[in-house]
Amino acid sequence: MKKILLSAALGCLAGAAQADVTVMSWGGAYGFAQNEAHLKPFAEKTGIRTVMVDTDNAAGPIKAMVQAGDVTVDVTSLELSDAIRLCDEGMLEPIDPAILPAGSDGTPAAEDFFHGGITDCAVATDLWANVIAFDSSKFAGEKPSAAADFFDTDRFPGKRGLKKSAKAVLELALLGDGVPADQVYALLATREGQDRAFARLDKIKRDIVWWEAGAQPPQLLADGEVAMTTAYNGRIFNALIDEGKPFEIIWDGQIYELNVYAIPKGAKNLEQALDFVRFATSTEGLARQAGYISYGPARRSSNALDIIYKDGHTVMRPNLPSSPENMGNALESSSDFWVDRDAELNERFNAWLMLS
Repeated sequence: MKKILLSAALGCLAGAAQADVTVMSWGGAYGFAQNEAHLKPFAEKTGIRTVMVDTDNAAGPIKAMVQAGDVTVDVTSLELSDAIRLCDEGMLEPIDPAILPAGSDGTPAAEDFFHGGITDCAVATDLWANVIAFDSSKFAGEKPSAAADFFDTDRFPGKRGLKKSAKAVLELALLGDGVPADQVYALLATREGQDRAFARLDKIKRDIVWWEAGAQPPQLLADGEVAMTTAYNGRIFNALIDEGKPFEIIWDGQIYELNVYAIPKGAKNLEQALDFVRFATSTEGLARQAGYISYGPARRSSNALDIIYKDGHTVMRPNLPSSPENMGNALESSSDFWVDRDAELNERFNAWLMLS
């Protein structure tokens, strides 16, 4: 994703302020997907000029604009946790769920979106996942297929790549220890559950290679430094489809998060912004985005459609974290849990890292 300083971002936005709808997104492949799937078709259908500006994370710039009383963005893409926080702080416009279109199969929007997909100030666009990936060429016989296999270095020898953070690692440890997804956070909220997660990590600690940036896991696999690694599903898909790497994803135990569209408080083109959100988060709008990037549409009706990748032949359904066949033991990352316990668990995690 393209990184720009806030001052530079505000400068770019000043030049785009005359557009009827200005959308702030993440740049890179993600911004490209939204531009092709949402902005261009919306402008073509409505005649409303629509432009995109990029930033690494819109949460900071949006808050600065609202506080300064100079909002030059009409719609913004955010992580769900940031949208909830900004909404609570009065930085976003409320969005009435009643304005959202029903699914293409007639399902009301409130029932069509995945859990958490509609909040007071935001509407989900897609979900991405932390998954386990491996190089299939490294396993001649039985191949790993479950979260528990990540922790089984006897049956599946080799180093393991893990993100250097408590979040998503502690959840995976419990999932890999047989805890059902719907019980993970209740257990992890207890000392007993935390002890169990760290005990599971202890079993592979000597085999862990830590990563911190999303580009690292596919490179660790490609270089043969690890046999398996956690990774962002989109990174593995790109390595597999665009680069021809012999990688496979284990969907069991995936930990997914939602991205959303929101409208900054004081947006100058509020009605047009609401029209854009309605259009982009329709069944067809979300399905179009998944044709450009392997993040799952946040509507169930979108996932029921036949979605083909931009290469014209790759069927997206098996590659999306939101596909029903990939959601069997999926865990929705809890922003509420991490707001309450981030400092505490990361302190313990960092102390654990220092232990031999």
